[in-house]
Amino acid sequence: MLELKNITICLKNEDRYIAENFSFTLHQGEKAVMIGEEGNGKSTLLKYIYQQSLVENYCRCSGTVISKGKMAYLPQMMEESCGTLSLAEYFEDSEYYMYTDILSKLGLSVEFLLSDQKLATLSGGEKVKVQLAKLLMEEPDILLLDEPTNDLDIPTLQWLETFIAESRLPILYISHDETLIENTANVIVHMEQIIRKTKCRISVSRCSYRDYLTHRRSSFAHQEQVASKQRDDYEKQMEKWRKIYDRVNYEQAIITRQNPSGARLLKKKMHSVLSMGKRFEREKENFLDFPQEEEAILAKFDPSIHFPSGKVVLDYSSDTLSIGDRLLSRNLRLYISGNEHIGIIGKNGAGKSTFLSLLWNDLKDRQDINAAFMPQNYTEALDYNKTPVQYLADNYTKAEITKARTYMGGMKFTHEEMNSKIGSLSGGQKAKILFLDMVLRKANVLLLDEPTRNFSPLSAPVVRTALYHFGGAIISVSHDRKYLEEVCDKIYELSENGLM
Repeated sequence: MLELKNITICLKNEDRYIAENFSFTLHQGEKAVMIGEEGNGKSTLLKYIYQQSLVENYCRCSGTVISKGKMAYLPQMMEESCGTLSLAEYFEDSEYYMYTDILSKLGLSVEFLLSDQKLATLSGGEKVKVQLAKLLMEEPDILLLDEPTNDLDIPTLQWLETFIAESRLPILYISHDETLIENTANVIVHMEQIIRKTKCRISVSRCSYRDYLTHRRSSFAHQEQVASKQRDDYEKQMEKWRKIYDRVNYEQAIITRQNPSGARLLKKKMHSVLSMGKRFEREKENFLDFPQEEEAILAKFDPSIHFPSGKVVLDYSSDTLSIGDRLLSRNLRLYISGNEHIGIIGKNGAGKSTFLSLLWNDLKDRQDINAAFMPQNYTEALDYNKTPVQYLADNYTKAEITKARTYMGGMKFTHEEMNSKIGSLSGGQKAKILFLDMVLRKANVLLLDEPTRNFSPLSAPVVRTALYHFGGAIISVSHDRKYLEEVCDKIYELSENGLM
């Protein structure tokens, strides 16, 4: 069991609360997913629960965490210090030979774990797998997982989905994979920043994700209906009251001194009218508030972007695909014309990101197209020492800065976030910056490596809709099942024998 008592966390640089007197208990067998927009503090709260020292340099915190048993924590990103270790060094204290079943389901072999390959050279999915393997070998009593599905291939993702759903352990996790959430979560912890990010709100619902969304929409609609009716009824009451007040006030003004008893009656009547008005005002104070809901992000591409069906966007062929001396695939051929939306899947380590980088090198200098690249590793595209405004408004004209701020406002960036170093922002906020850059540049060919992995379940549908309606060509690597189904016209699997 995991119990949180009166947790309060405030971000020092923004003086913004992400949790305030939050209490919550996670029981045996409960699978609680933390959802909320990018930058709302999900990862920070998860880190605090595991080890307060992980956040104390940028947060003011108070509250109590009580855990009955050993907690294990999977971070969103592998620590840089681990990158220099070989696999053999990383697993040297683990009794891996006792967990061959777990290794097999993760697609890892004992030979692989004993190799001298450095962790830094692994693919994103392979890094997640080895961390998961080591974590499960510790036989924890409570699991804390921050984006456990990031970059996992579909077979491993499906195994993890089954593992979470069937596990008796209490599991608290963050995920942007809507399919995983729909199939595993029985508790929803929703972290919000409402009233223009001036107030935090955390709600807990013990139900499935679909039931939560349905109940939330229904509840908000009912609350809005009741609040609206209360105000309509109030205005009708006040209109009648004002007419009565005006009539009595007029009668008081015209009554003569020769009618003192009539004046006394009017004075008494006015006292009753004023008392009635005060009663209406007191009733107004108890009206139901209109529901405060964190608005969805705004994201769309220029509708004028369009390729004719005969336009050759890419005609790529290669005998081999390799990393160093390691042969990944052979006989590669990819032909794309018009506004095709292509998805590429494959096992972790198959070379998908490497292949996409080769295509980027082939397309980036083409004069007949305007290509943009969203890599899996954001450091390849973003200068972490710049602010978002500096990065997006690279010519620094007043018009460009205004335009960049307007777009970021639609993406729910606060003023402080717009002027903070990119390196200090969350993975989702960095993804938003790359997405906005593609929009502002009016790119008509998009190369996207796991484009939705850092967008929240609330933002991802908006992003998928924007990409579905995008009039240019898309070449993407993804394991997001909803993305592949909703955005991609064609799906290729990269294997040792090429694209199938």
